[in-house]
Amino acid sequence: MKRAILSMAAAGLAAACSPSPPEKAADQAEAARGWARPPVVESVGPDGAGLIVAGVAAPEARVVLRGEGAAFAATADSDGRFEIRVPPPAGHLLLRPETQVGQDAAPSPDQLLILAAGRGPVAVLRAGGPTRRLDPAPALGAIDGDGRMRLASGQVAAGTEVVVVQSGDETIQVAPDEAGRWSVILPAEGGPDPIRVNGREFIWPGQADAARPLAVERLESGWRVGWTGPGEARQTTWLPDATAP
Repeated sequence: MKRAILSMAAAGLAAACSPSPPEKAADQAEAARGWARPPVVESVGPDGAGLIVAGVAAPEARVVLRGEGAAFAATADSDGRFEIRVPPPAGHLLLRPETQVGQDAAPSPDQLLILAAGRGPVAVLRAGGPTRRLDPAPALGAIDGDGRMRLASGQVAAGTEVVVVQSGDETIQVAPDEAGRWSVILPAEGGPDPIRVNGREFIWPGQADAARPLAVERLESGWRVGWTGPGEARQTTWLPDATAP
């Protein structure tokens, strides 16, 4: 069965960019009223023995990455660009970005996931939305599931007209956005469940079982991550390896 071409929703899925002058003016007006937009993480890369997290926020805002028992901070420049240096992690990190305005904070709806001290996948997680991979990834970058539905997503070369997703007896054609990002909803499956994206087969391993706030498993073909979203809702994110096993 074929499903018609779908356009990916733009909200929250387009690549972040530096604020334009009107956006900067709006940020400054919001800051004056005690409001500020949450930061957006764009990249994570090595910085000596540690890592550097870069992105965009309100101009001259203080940006904080908060994790369990840790916080890392820096101040954005006049264009809203920020870089936060994170000491070498011992293992996996799950960090919540936020912008501080006086005594108040504007937390991001996203969480930054850094696996295996930066040697594994790096991704931005969002409950109810598609995961955004920041490391090299295949056309299928992630599958997010909550036991009721799955959201497959990824990125292909800019200018690609169609991504073909095959799940069960269904073939879905998805139209990526200008940056090549795409996403599509799939029915829930217990796994293992084969999914093909542009001809390459991936095997969804099923939902994570662990109830810990962050549960990470290295599987043969990728990483399965169990994490907690708003309202203590359990989420599973599967991050396939960039190369086929």
